Amino acid sequence: MTFKPARLLLALIAIAAMPAFAQNLAIVNGKAIPSARVEAVVKQVVAQGQQQDSPQLREMIKKDLIAREVMMQEAIKRGFDKDPAVKLQLDNARQSIVVNALMREYATKNKLKDADIKAEYDRFKAQTGDKEYHVRHILLATEAEARAAIAKIKGGAKFEELAKTSKDTGSAANGGDLDWAPPSAFPKPFSDAMVGLQKGQVTENPVKTDNGWHVIKVDEVRTTKLPGFDEVKPQVEESLMQRKVQAYQEELIKKAKVSN
Repeated sequence: MTFKPARLLLALIAIAAMPAFAQNLAIVNGKAIPSARVEAVVKQVVAQGQQQDSPQLREMIKKDLIAREVMMQEAIKRGFDKDPAVKLQLDNARQSIVVNALMREYATKNKLKDADIKAEYDRFKAQTGDKEYHVRHILLATEAEARAAIAKIKGGAKFEELAKTSKDTGSAANGGDLDWAPPSAFPKPFSDAMVGLQKGQVTENPVKTDNGWHVIKVDEVRTTKLPGFDEVKPQVEESLMQRKVQAYQEELIKKAKVSN
């Protein structure tokens, strides 16, 4: 297709004018809403898996942005943007957005190696072990109370009934039931005593932790089947990166001059 000089000039003028119109989604009471806002919202919605990009989604977002601009103009007209409480919230929101941008950049520039992610998975796997325990406990304030409870159980008292006196009110009503969990879910003195018990056994001696004195019973033991590395790699990577970002934050805080 060929253009005559006059038509070519008109076409170039039209093309040159297009970006200016494309930059704005709409103009509300003389104020423009940039089209980039739609793109940002669409990107966020799609990334979160809420909806797929579509003309319907874009039209809905457009209407919402126009409505927000109308309400924003009314709020400013009535002076809400100068309200001290609102200004404080705006400052907090701005701070969060800017800080999050910093953290995203740090994560992008400090990507984790597959070897580090695999090492973390192996560490977790070793710590978790290959067994889970369905365990009950009675938490008491003193060693003497715990020994008295053990003596009663040996004498024929039901563990579940004695558990009603437990200081752990969350499990007391359920006979001291702590459900299924790996040893790593408990304080070390607790887990060390627990793994030494067979099905149906109760600890011979009370177990001391920071929470008090425990009488422990194992109801069942089963083999744990942990998910494979490839299944949980994204979660392991995210956990590692969070710790890396946290360490970066703590490093910056140490370097900062803070005074009261």
